Amino acid sequence: MGYIKKSREEILSGIIETEAHLNKIQDVDVLMEQILTEARKVVHADAGSIYVRDGDRLAIHYAQNDTLQKQLPPGQKILYSYFSFPINEKTIAGYSALTKQLVNEPDVYVIDPDKPYKFGRQSDAVSGYRTRSNLTIPLTTSGGAILGVLQVLNAIDESGEVSHFDKDDELYISHFAANATVALEHAHLTRSMVLRMIRMSELRDPKETGPHVNRVSSYAVEIYDRWAFNHQIDENESRKFRDTLKIASMLHDVGKVAISDLILKKPARFTPDEYHIMQGHTWLGAKLFSEIESPVDRVAREVALTHHENWDGTGYPGHVVVDTGEPIKVDSETGKAIGLKGREIPIAGRIVALADVYDALSCKRVYKEPWNEENVLEEIRKMSGNKFDPEVVSAFFEILPSIQSIKERFPDQE
Repeated sequence: MGYIKKSREEILSGIIETEAHLNKIQDVDVLMEQILTEARKVVHADAGSIYVRDGDRLAIHYAQNDTLQKQLPPGQKILYSYFSFPINEKTIAGYSALTKQLVNEPDVYVIDPDKPYKFGRQSDAVSGYRTRSNLTIPLTTSGGAILGVLQVLNAIDESGEVSHFDKDDELYISHFAANATVALEHAHLTRSMVLRMIRMSELRDPKETGPHVNRVSSYAVEIYDRWAFNHQIDENESRKFRDTLKIASMLHDVGKVAISDLILKKPARFTPDEYHIMQGHTWLGAKLFSEIESPVDRVAREVALTHHENWDGTGYPGHVVVDTGEPIKVDSETGKAIGLKGREIPIAGRIVALADVYDALSCKRVYKEPWNEENVLEEIRKMSGNKFDPEVVSAFFEILPSIQSIKERFPDQE
């Protein structure tokens, strides 16, 4: 089926409303995915990709395709390979970034041979998809810097057939891209602030690397998306929460900045007293977000405090006063705080707990070699119902290919 054609005024009014929504998204990755989604809606594109500038290269960040998506079971996402390519005249996206110009090709299989760029058909050959129309625009800041490239594919006309992008589409996508870039600049400022806090943690704890926090936060969002689908969470609610969760989960171990180097960097096993001190990074991290001024503050506090709690109540720090770490509910036998149990643990903490353990087991550390994937997955299955929420574990395994793709995308630096 096609769509009901709107007037130019209605479309531009819709773009303005969309821009207001985009400006509320705080995480760069979540924002770029939403930019691609909304841009495709504006010009009725069946598919598209968004690329991010990394030095003199463009790297794919998200890809969407309605035709291929409809072939998958409900709740499952399209997997795509992460790759990058030079910013030069040889590709459409590279040419657009290099020249800072919009490119509109009605059929990429019959590009004028006098033009410097060509369309690579390899992805079409692999997927069985036929790309025709292509509208590509650079995401350029007011200062002229290129943040990335937005590419939408295969315009769908009112009868539901693949068509070309017209001059009105060029106007709409240009207007949309200009304002989306402003939202991206704001999100980059938020990301910079978060990364500064993480780099501060990294100076103290060599395990707290950029790839580690990117993996954990990306795992967390993918697990949450599937969990939300399984629980039929309202789409608007889940979209807002995933944005908050992405940032909050990056800060899960920020409390380690308050732990002594003698303990944090100890190459041997902790003594019981040292382990107890180390456990304090949870409430110390939560304490950084004591003044709740935004949803990110609230969820970051929950994640920092509860990502070491266990489903069966055996985790830590348990029921404590966040400002002091003093127990509120005490186990009469051990004299320690009683752990949070089951759904006492916020969903963000339950999800990050699994994401963090999967990454810790999968990756090399100074004190251990990485486990092979089969052993990691078997261990997670064993911990379902005791350490982990069984529903979170189910969501994890349902989207395992996406998890493994993220792991490849953010490898540890040798």
